[in-house]
Amino acid sequence: MTLETFFEKFDQLADAPNAVAKMRELVLQLAAHGKLVEQSRDDEPASALVVRIEKYVAELRSRKEFRGSPVEPLDREELPGIPSTWEWVRLGNVVDYGSSDKAESADIPDDAWLLDLEDIQKDTSRLLQRKSFRDSPSKSTKTAFAVGDVLYGKLRPYLNKVLVADAPGYCTTEIIPIRAFGFIDPAYLCHALKRPEFIAYANSKSYGMNLPRLSTEDARNAPFPLPPLAEQKRIVAKVDELMALCDRLEAQQQERETRHAALACASLARFADAPTPANLILLFHPAYTILPSDLRKSILALAVQGKLVPQDPNDEPAEDWLRTIDKAKPNEGGEIGEPPFSLPAGWVWLRVAFVFEVAGGIQKTPHRTPRNNAFPYLGVGNVYRGRLDLTNVKEFELEPGELDRRRLEAGDLLVIEGNGSFNEIGRCAKWNGEIENCVHQNHVIRCRPADARISDFVLLFLNSPNGMEIMQRLAITSSGLYSLSVGKIRRIEIPVPPLAEQRRIVAKVDQLMTLVNALETQLTTAHTTAENLMEAVVAELTNRG
Repeated sequence: MTLETFFEKFDQLADAPNAVAKMRELVLQLAAHGKLVEQSRDDEPASALVVRIEKYVAELRSRKEFRGSPVEPLDREELPGIPSTWEWVRLGNVVDYGSSDKAESADIPDDAWLLDLEDIQKDTSRLLQRKSFRDSPSKSTKTAFAVGDVLYGKLRPYLNKVLVADAPGYCTTEIIPIRAFGFIDPAYLCHALKRPEFIAYANSKSYGMNLPRLSTEDARNAPFPLPPLAEQKRIVAKVDELMALCDRLEAQQQERETRHAALACASLARFADAPTPANLILLFHPAYTILPSDLRKSILALAVQGKLVPQDPNDEPAEDWLRTIDKAKPNEGGEIGEPPFSLPAGWVWLRVAFVFEVAGGIQKTPHRTPRNNAFPYLGVGNVYRGRLDLTNVKEFELEPGELDRRRLEAGDLLVIEGNGSFNEIGRCAKWNGEIENCVHQNHVIRCRPADARISDFVLLFLNSPNGMEIMQRLAITSSGLYSLSVGKIRRIEIPVPPLAEQRRIVAKVDQLMTLVNALETQLTTAHTTAENLMEAVVAELTNRG
């Protein structure tokens, strides 16, 4: 397969994750390995070019106009193959890296171009804005650059910010101007610094945990594939041509995604009006952009608002059913103010404390280390939204008689007290008695129902967008720390449908979630197939002679 054929068949590969980005990487990879354009016997070989560069640099050193120190020769045996007319060199032996003059703010003209890292777009290296020193005055030291300098962002090199200066100016010291002496095409140098191999090298050599950057020494020692100068220019022309094609393909994709998003919204509205499996399938058209995770949220939102199944006037109203619960506590939790949303007939709002006993768990302390009276306990790592992970259940030491008070019972709801992620606060799962004589840690709050039949619906609500919003609101504190307490959970407002409708809702949710899971598997398989096809094509193109 040729590269041209690859682009022609792009629609077959478009479902692969980051398809256009991978195409850009492929183009640069092929360019740096001599596989993008044909070699010409008429070109002066790169070996002669290296000799001329060395002679020129020696002259600069003699005049003390070149501050970079020589770097060691390369071990070419460990490097990828390149055409016979090319040469592997170290970057610091063929360019001036990091020797540009510094400038203090008082010496920078007001109308001078001032370039910061945030002015360069990630990966594409598009210039997002061009500002003057007057527009963004700064007291920090800057680095001067000239027309044709390649400006390399050494901070967070994985961001891949490199461009060729089309005008003189000044840049932050986190950008390194690279001067090619006229023997290397600046655009080729720019493309070579953006190739996947160099990015991987820069990332592997970066220092600093929070603000990783590439050192001058490591940058100058980087292996660099050097083609003949004439071939460099042909490569640049071809890369520019193919990158323009990538731009068009990307624009077409964005246009398609915009149209598909509108179609998906219309289908989602149809599903909301009639939440049937048939209408749900429409949402999984391969071209739609609705994520399965978003669909699950939509299903739960419809369920807890009474829009998922029809109401039956013959159902016993929730208020009447609640009166029959012996352990209900009508005065607990406080009165309901303005309801979060309106409910269908037969539904009621109440607080968790009305029908649940809410209790904290056991604090983890040294004296709880398992010894003679150890029992399993659930921690934050065991409780997820709608499910439990019991692959790693640890043990507590309990005091005599403590198990009877602390033991989990089937139907208990388990709510996470707090989490480092705001969106994970209050995630909830149901305990079905999976492990005998199991207790829970204090960061997991237990809600025990007065009637276990209510647990399944309340579980849906607490994990729905509506329930999450209520818990997030309750978790906010003036200190900026987010956590739920027993008291806050007791005050959570929950909608309660008639018991018969609760059963229908839970059954419908189970049905639709099973279908979502199956459809998600199909989508994942399709994406995996596209990704594997993309990788196979890339391998074929990069490995051809």
